[in-house]
This record gives sequence, C-alpha cells and structure tokens, in this order.
Amino acid sequence: MPSTHQENTQDHLRFIADGLEAGTFLRLRGMINALHPAEIAHMLEALQPNDRIVVWRLVAPELRGEILVELSDEVRTTLVDVTDTQTLIAAVAKLETDDLADLIQNLPEVVTGQILLALDNQNRRRLEAVLSYPEDSAGGLMNLDVVTVRPDVSVLVVLRYLRSRGQMPDLTDSLFIVDRTDHYLGALPLTVLLTSDEKQAVDELMLEDLHPISATSPASEVAMLFEQKNLVSAPVIDTDGRLIGRITVDDVMDVIRDEAEHSLMGHAGLAEDTDIFAPVFISARRRSVWLGINLITAFIASAVIGLFEVTLQQVVSLAILMPIVASMGGIAGSQTLTLVIRGIALRHIGEANAFQVLTKELGVGAVNGILWAVIVAFIAGYWFDDAILGLVIGVALVINLICAALAGAIIPLLMLRFDIDPALAGGVVLTTITDVIGFMAFLGLSSIFIQQLSH
Repeated sequence: MPSTHQENTQDHLRFIADGLEAGTFLRLRGMINALHPAEIAHMLEALQPNDRIVVWRLVAPELRGEILVELSDEVRTTLVDVTDTQTLIAAVAKLETDDLADLIQNLPEVVTGQILLALDNQNRRRLEAVLSYPEDSAGGLMNLDVVTVRPDVSVLVVLRYLRSRGQMPDLTDSLFIVDRTDHYLGALPLTVLLTSDEKQAVDELMLEDLHPISATSPASEVAMLFEQKNLVSAPVIDTDGRLIGRITVDDVMDVIRDEAEHSLMGHAGLAEDTDIFAPVFISARRRSVWLGINLITAFIASAVIGLFEVTLQQVVSLAILMPIVASMGGIAGSQTLTLVIRGIALRHIGEANAFQVLTKELGVGAVNGILWAVIVAFIAGYWFDDAILGLVIGVALVINLICAALAGAIIPLLMLRFDIDPALAGGVVLTTITDVIGFMAFLGLSSIFIQQLSH
C-alpha cells in the first residue's frame, strides 16, 4: 500500500494540476505556501518544467531559499535562471551558513558577488571558512553556529548564559567545551547539564569520549560515524585541534540520500540529480553516451560469437542455449559486484580482507556453478536428446560462474585503485567479461567436441 506521504504528495499534485488548468492561482498559492519547504521542493521536482516555473512564482519569497537548498542541482539551476537577482539575494540572505555554502556554488557569479557584499564581516568570514573545504568533506557539511563553554565554569553559570542567549541552534543536544584558544576538550550533553547540581564545574561533567571529526574527513566517513554511534550532532575541528563548527544529523541524512541515489542511478550510467522531466533531446543525449559504450561491449561479445560461426552453422541448438550461459554469468557476477561495492562503501572491505572476500566469492561461484550446471545439463541433454551438448553447457556454466564471481570481486577494487567509480562503470565492464567468457567457454568447448566427434 502507498504511504500516507505518497498519498498526500499525489493529492497535492492533482490539486496543482487542476488549479493550473482552472487558473485558480490564489487557492494554489495558499495550499503551496502552507507546506514545508522540503515538501514544496519534492512537488516541484515532480512537475513538468513549464508547470514548475508557474508554481515557483507562486511560492512565498521567504520560503524560496530553503526550497532551493532542498532541490536537485538540475531543477535548482532551472529555477535560478528564471528568478531575478534581487529576489534570489533576498531568498538566500537568511539561510544558515552551511546551507548557503551548498547553494552559493550553484548561483550565477553576479548573484554570488552581491550576496557576499550583503553579508556582514562575521558572516562573510564564516561562509568563506565553509567554502574553503570540499563540498563532500566534514568541513563542507559543518554549521558554524556552535554553543561553547569553558571547562572551569559552574553549571549555574552555563544555565544563565543559555538563558541570556534567548535561543539555541537547531538540533543542539550537547554543548562543546573549549579552552581559551578554542581547542576542543569535550562535550556536555544537555541532559547532563539539566540534571546536575548547579555548583558542579563543567570539567567534572563533560564527556571526553565524543571524539571530534576532522574538517578534512570525507562526508561518507562522517555519515558512517553518525550511523554507528547514533549521533545527533558532532564537533568539527581543524588541523590544529580547534573547534570550528559542528555537523548535525539532518546534514548527514542528505549525504546518505545522495549516496543511495548515486549508487542506484550509477548502475544505469545516470547522475543522481538527473531531472526526470528534462527535455527529450537533453535526456537522450545523456543516455546515449552509455548506450554507445554498451554497444561497443555488445560488438565485442558478437565478435567472439563470430569466431565460432562454423560451429554454430553445424549445431543450431548452440544458438538457442547461448543466452542461458551469458545470463547466468551476468546475474552471478552482478550479485558479487553489488555485494563488494556495498562492502567498500561501508568500509567492510579493504586491503586487509580483500583476499578473503575473493576466495569466499570464488567458492560461492563454484558451488552455484556445479549446482546449476547439473540442472541445466540435464535439461539441455533431454531437450535436444544430446548428452554431449548437456555436458558442454554444464562445464561452460561452471567456468562462467566462477569467472563471474572473480570479476565481480576484482572489478570494483581495481576501479577504486584507479579512481574510477565502480557504481558507475562496474556493471558495463562486468557484463562484457561474463558475456565474452561465457560465449568463449560454451562455443569453444562445443568446437572441440565437434572436431573430436568428426574424427
């Protein structure tokens, strides 16, 4: 059954479609602006380009900045192009530093320059600090809005300080303890603060086991750390150990979603931010690249088949059985490839245990190869009343499934060594290998047996 969220989204889309058709823009404006910015962004991505622009113009100016942060790069660029400079500046002016840093890199230079000029010196320095780190690093994810206290003050002093602030940054679950030179010392959870004696000193209560994250750490490692330790927020330090910001779980959720989309779309050779409603010719051009690569690999497999043209003419049944060998190898290899890519992403597989993974997958390939070889050999032999044909396809299956397991394990490891994304290119390489080896084994063995029988 569809979830309530899915049902609501479809209801909203139908309401928008009916409203656009009827021209009831006032009602549309009220409904759209009553939604959360993330919900509006989700709907905008589900609309046709022309309808998307109309709905965007109905969005309240104060919501546009938060909506732009939630949109995919391609859709965001489209909406930025149809929005005037002053409206854009007003939309992003009140964003938090980390959100502004994510957004500003996708804005036109004239807009970026005016936004920087509109910021005060403190906020400009904060923004430049975030932009100095790669987007996919802890420094690129961090928010500079951090509450810090000294270790030598009492709980009462901290409580008075918090009351004087008037408000706390979102998702604050701990205060971070620093010395007079801003070096990170530890964390004081709010639950501990609120339940401790007011006379106790902070250094008696602070936790030293909440280790800080280096600003240069990859975003994927940050996401794994949050998942393993169930963190809500974590401190970020520079190379000198000084506290420079914090990362919160909402930023990490974005990383996890982006990685999942990258993995899913990468298997089809597509970027994770691809607009589903992009113009036909633009979409066709993007997909044609991988179709062309796949065509080349298909010609390679066909060339292998062509080497055994005489054999195929003599035994037509081989052409009927060939897809079985290639298909079984492809599926077996894909299983191993997916498992290894996931293991690499989760840091379960590395140089220390790669050999063990390889030998285990070879064992799986051998067991499955023998099991299905017996089944397929029996079916093929009975089908064509030819025991030798059954034996040939059985042996070919064993060879292909073992090679498929070997390729599925080695390909992602080799690609990582050469800085190639295995999620994007691994499937194409694997398919070529399993097809070539499968056809070579099946048709090669068939040729040998035919020659032996002819003599």
